[in-house]
Amino acid sequence: MKVVLIDDEKAMHLIMKRMLAKLSEVEIVGVFKETAAAFAYLVNHDVDLVFVDISMPRETGLEFAARLRASGKPIKLVFVTSHKDYALLAFDVYAYDFIVKPVDQERLHRTVHRALAEKSAEQWVHTKGNLSNPQVKFNGLGGIDIQITQGVSVKWKSSKSAELFAYLLIHKGRFISRARLVEDIFNGMPQKNAETYLNTTVYQLRKVLELCGLKESLLSDNNHYALSLNQVSVDTLNFEEGCKELSVVEERTIEQAMELEQMYTGDLFGERGFSWAWSEVSRLSLMYTALVQRLCGALLDKGDTHTAIRLLKKLISRNELDEEPRMLLMRAFALQKNKEAIDQQYLQFKNTLHQEIGISPSLETISLYAQLISGLEL
Repeated sequence: MKVVLIDDEKAMHLIMKRMLAKLSEVEIVGVFKETAAAFAYLVNHDVDLVFVDISMPRETGLEFAARLRASGKPIKLVFVTSHKDYALLAFDVYAYDFIVKPVDQERLHRTVHRALAEKSAEQWVHTKGNLSNPQVKFNGLGGIDIQITQGVSVKWKSSKSAELFAYLLIHKGRFISRARLVEDIFNGMPQKNAETYLNTTVYQLRKVLELCGLKESLLSDNNHYALSLNQVSVDTLNFEEGCKELSVVEERTIEQAMELEQMYTGDLFGERGFSWAWSEVSRLSLMYTALVQRLCGALLDKGDTHTAIRLLKKLISRNELDEEPRMLLMRAFALQKNKEAIDQQYLQFKNTLHQEIGISPSLETISLYAQLISGLEL
């Protein structure tokens, strides 16, 4: 990776050189104390990453960045400054990152490694012949991920670009207004700042999609954005469609249902607790629960108690208050003639209900428990 340093302080040149020297993938190809010479160099040479100070004589780093952007050079710019207040202005000119002095080596290396990962993804696409229609997967189950063929994942340029992608993903190609995006994603931020961040975030998402050969998938008009899903495989859509097809799970469709269960690698967007996504997280979670219960019913009919027990325990770990999986689990243990396990499950469920919400099991569960125990004592 070719890197250029621009700072009017010679001491910063030495500090940055020492820190970057520990990264074997980095080659410092230019060091400048002012922007005029740096600009002349950059317009005539290919450079991957530029570290530039903001407070410099004659032309500030921000003015330099605006001029470089106007030239059309697609170079990643990282601002290095003593002033946190410049952050918003930096992202106005599509800064790749913003590092506050004194520069921390670990923080610097994280930025470089992220840029290296993105360059690797770009090179992968290029070596595959600049595919116009790569086999890209949009994944929302268990996290937020864009995968290129053969397991190569594209790195997010910011947490907000990942959030914008997630927001547009669950709206399945529908156009969403800028006003709604600002309200839901940048809520609590001053309006002008929110508009600025939205513009930057859209740009960052478009650059991520460009790495996948899908730059045009981010659709826009003057006041709306949408994500086209025509050229990609989307795990959330595949899972939902599969659940609809398997409204009934029979012995002949058990394998298909097992594959669908494995597709659900976690709740929608994983640990990212987006408030605007709660209803969709809940809807898909309930869909998964219903699928597993249908699958386990078919497994028990087939006599495969071990697989059913494993899946039911997994389901119960997600929601200890859910009654239906407990009942199915007791039925599975009854088929194994395991009276002790039935007792344990019933008492555990009874105690959990009492401790958490102060109620007792339903009459249906109580009756099932008595019936199963009685059957084993005969």
